[in-house]
Amino acid sequence: MERVRLGVVGIGNIASLNVAGYLAHDRCDVVALCDPRESAAKAKAEEWGVERVYTELDDLLAADDIDAVEILTPTYLHREHVLAAVAAGKHVSCQKPMANSVDEAEEMLAAARAAGVVFRVSECDVHYPPLLKARQLIADGAIGTPTMLRMKTVVGRTDSSFQMGMDPHGYIWRFNDRSPAGHLFDDMVHKYAVAQWLFDEEVRSVQAVVRQGELFFEAPTAAFWEYGRDDLLGMMEVTYAPGMYIRSDYYGADEFFEIQGTEGFIWVTRCTGKMLDMPAVVLYGADGTTTSFANVDADWASGFRGASAHFVDSLIAGTQPDMTGEQAIDVLRLCFAVYEASNTRRAVDPATITSSVSPPWWPPFSST
Repeated sequence: MERVRLGVVGIGNIASLNVAGYLAHDRCDVVALCDPRESAAKAKAEEWGVERVYTELDDLLAADDIDAVEILTPTYLHREHVLAAVAAGKHVSCQKPMANSVDEAEEMLAAARAAGVVFRVSECDVHYPPLLKARQLIADGAIGTPTMLRMKTVVGRTDSSFQMGMDPHGYIWRFNDRSPAGHLFDDMVHKYAVAQWLFDEEVRSVQAVVRQGELFFEAPTAAFWEYGRDDLLGMMEVTYAPGMYIRSDYYGADEFFEIQGTEGFIWVTRCTGKMLDMPAVVLYGADGTTTSFANVDADWASGFRGASAHFVDSLIAGTQPDMTGEQAIDVLRLCFAVYEASNTRRAVDPATITSSVSPPWWPPFSST
């Protein structure tokens, strides 16, 4: 494949971040958009310089000049849309989370394999430059053998033009029974993906406490897991602080990642926001010296641009792009294992999760 001719399915709140990397790629042509809201789709097409707009997915998939699709529709539609796309012979990049349940995700992956097309789940965090730098440092042995991962997410308030410009209708389905759960499902899949991507180890056991917060937030949450290697553990905390202002160009949230090793540790000091006046990556080495990587691109949107460019590059090179369907299913299992561990107050093996798990108070609102 010399060039990638792409169709974009869904032009909602997050689409601009995902599409930017495709528009900037010198070997990718975004040839069509699809969304049932024709006027909104036409406005985006004009903004992005895209010639065609469809309101029906089948019409876009019937176009012979489209090689691949980026599916940015709500999660509860992913199964239907991915199955249609692979049946039409299109390569597929699908927004996270992969599906509403493990069994739906397995059906999607099996269909892509049977059709002989490339399938991946778009995960911005595994292409976020500070986290890529951290992973490189781990691989280079900069901290010796990793022994502990600690991740923190805090959600507060912000006044960014990005968040103020969000269409509230794009969030309604996240608050009702069209989603199996709330914030830990919709957003924390990014962090679950990082937890599995940083190390070549499977998670074998999860313990957690998940509390009900306001709206769809499930906070405070504390989760702890064991990897396949006995001397490697992971932990995650999620908090909601509506009275705390968070400096951000995007959502009112930020994340921190700390990887401890036998010879040092790595600290990624930001992700979605920019709370701390610190370099994005800090390394404390075995000799007691601190190295700061202030020149690493810490713009959260760079992870989206990198994910899109990676999909194009992989299709051209004929290689499997990250995140694979298998990896995305493991992410879902880890997500649902956190809920199951909290619900049952016992350790849960993610491999035992075959469908979906919700917290006992879900859904807070009805879709009817």
